[in-house]
Amino acid sequence: MSPVYCALVHHPVVDRGGEEVSTSVTNLDVHDIARSARTYGLRGYFVVSPIEAQYPVVQRILDHWREGSGKNRFPERAEALSIVEISSSVDDAITRVEAREGQPPRLVATSAQSGVGRTSYELEAARLIREPQPTLLLFGTGHGLSESLLRRADTVLEPIQGPTDYNHLSVRAAAAITLDRLLGRNSRPKDPI
Repeated sequence: MSPVYCALVHHPVVDRGGEEVSTSVTNLDVHDIARSARTYGLRGYFVVSPIEAQYPVVQRILDHWREGSGKNRFPERAEALSIVEISSSVDDAITRVEAREGQPPRLVATSAQSGVGRTSYELEAARLIREPQPTLLLFGTGHGLSESLLRRADTVLEPIQGPTDYNHLSVRAAAAITLDRLLGRNSRPKDPI
């Protein structure tokens, strides 16, 4: 299995009008995605923001669950949040993965938008099993990853779609669904008999 990491990207992302912006870090995103990442065996989870004023907010969240009263009451959450790191950019996260794994990761982006060349979850799940190169999954906040970041990705996954035309999941929900489709026991490609 490929070593898998994820990054919650707060820049570069787009707003409702398609303009490139930076978004704010939220407690729920840090906390809930860490729990999903740990459940599915990710080796790390980067909270990516260039806004240094947000780092103390993230650090307070992490300290509460790793060292504070949160750890005493919910040690399993301390375990989940132990894989979270603050990162100033996607490039910084890539550098850290490369330092740990000995090679740069493949960038696998997510998007709620359809487009040419989107990869199915089934194909990407099979690749994770057969190829040893590390993978960095990119999840965008706001209204999604910027076009410049999508173009850098080695793969852009197809959008998550339900039975309706409504398609506006929270990033926490999208991350959990993506991780389950790629890494869940019931989602792994079956060997032909």
